[in-house]
Amino acid sequence: MVGVKDPALGDIDVDGPPRPDFSASPPRFVIVGAGSRGQCYANAIDTVSNGVVAAVAEPLRFKRELIGRKHIWGPDGGPKEGQSFSNWREFVEYEQKRRERVAAGEANVPEGVDGAFVCVLDEMHREVVVGLAALNIHIMCEKPLATNLDDCLAMYRALKPLQGQKIFSIGHVLRYSPHNLMLRKLLVEDRILGEINSAVHTEPVGWWHFTHSFVRGNWRNEKTSAPSLLTKSCHDIDLLLWLLCSPEKAGQGEPHLPQHISSTGDVQFFKKSRKPAAAGAATNCTKCPLGDSGCKYSAKNIYLGDTIGLARGNTKWPIDIVVHDIEDYKTHDQRVAAMTKVLEEDWDESTPADVVSSRNWFGRCVFETDNNVCDDQFVTITWPESNRPAKRVTFHMAAQTKRQCERFSRFYGEHGEIYADSRTIVFEDFNTGETKTFEPRLEDLGHGGGDKGLTRQFVLACDMVKNHAWHGDKAQNEFVGCTLDEVIRSHALVFAAEEARVDNKVVDWQKYWDENVVKAS
Repeated sequence: MVGVKDPALGDIDVDGPPRPDFSASPPRFVIVGAGSRGQCYANAIDTVSNGVVAAVAEPLRFKRELIGRKHIWGPDGGPKEGQSFSNWREFVEYEQKRRERVAAGEANVPEGVDGAFVCVLDEMHREVVVGLAALNIHIMCEKPLATNLDDCLAMYRALKPLQGQKIFSIGHVLRYSPHNLMLRKLLVEDRILGEINSAVHTEPVGWWHFTHSFVRGNWRNEKTSAPSLLTKSCHDIDLLLWLLCSPEKAGQGEPHLPQHISSTGDVQFFKKSRKPAAAGAATNCTKCPLGDSGCKYSAKNIYLGDTIGLARGNTKWPIDIVVHDIEDYKTHDQRVAAMTKVLEEDWDESTPADVVSSRNWFGRCVFETDNNVCDDQFVTITWPESNRPAKRVTFHMAAQTKRQCERFSRFYGEHGEIYADSRTIVFEDFNTGETKTFEPRLEDLGHGGGDKGLTRQFVLACDMVKNHAWHGDKAQNEFVGCTLDEVIRSHALVFAAEEARVDNKVVDWQKYWDENVVKAS
């Protein structure tokens, strides 16, 4: 789905790919985890893929029924057998018994699923994926793969025997946006820059987005989650490796492996020493003497105000993260009361640490939380002169930005340079002095269409295996475009960068890989 403005070519406007044709027996999927990501993938399955949402596994009844009514059993009535489960273990147990009934020749056994979208909390990924792998089904796991390298490798060992039979995909949605697909074609296939010498890539998280997710929310503390480089930016690292390291075609050729990784970063802004003096001893925004207009990070402003909050009528993300059943409240006043009640919740010195860490505190002062993940970080990766010329790249994750996840990059090559900003790609040619601007159209706001693109490609791969006798590796490489080994490599590099940051050193990539991945797997 691209529109190109090129002085030499004129304007070209090409529609996006139509929904693929359905096979007689379309692949069926269970959504494991019905939060925002589970809902996102369920919507994508129903709108852009040739698959079917067949079941949901989710502890919260409200979320479970939201996906069920919209995608499975419809607005009237309730779930039938095999459509609704309170957790993933219940689903696995049911599926095992369902297969036993089929093997025993029982009539009228409900059809099972062909694959799963795993959208549970990051720290649950290992147990869920390993458990589902035992069912020998296709699996798409939301990023990151896991919160530590040991869990990633345990998942690798469970999934490796399924290669060639089943499809595995990771939620690295940046690979699948029309913008990044065009960028890779220009850089890797067309080689418009020739050999790339260096690149600088930035992920601007957004000033209020960072406070919501990484200061007050699920991913604020490494002890209960993981470093922000992993939870927020692992697919940026993956994007860079896909553009600069991976062979042109997945599964074909040798990658250009990095040589050294270094990193610096810290809790630079969201800490007590940066708290405005006028805020005094307040730890909660609803009781802060600064008032609603005195601090842009005020939870009242963010969740109740007119920028992204209830005042503008928003009941979706991030509002429904704070109050999951916000849409069940019928009036604006009821919704404000429910939101205010949550924002007023706080802890003090008498609250046990395990209670503080066990949940989110969306009304807490951003300078008084238990967050410890980097809010500003740089990673530098260097490549040696080996099967390709040497190069280096710097990645920057920044919290304090107005732009929210609208990434931008510069690539410097032998024939010219490229600026890409999630909307446009601008190429400046050294030889001719010409400038060409490419404008890939946004298919969707979800990562520039990456959410839909990933879903479409994963389901297509599953369909080719199920209905068209494709070998799993062929479908994996052609439609998913990413191997299991690439998934492990990009995650391992994130952990290597964190080791470099924490230990204030330069990590030798080959040595790190051999000691931490090869020996362990």
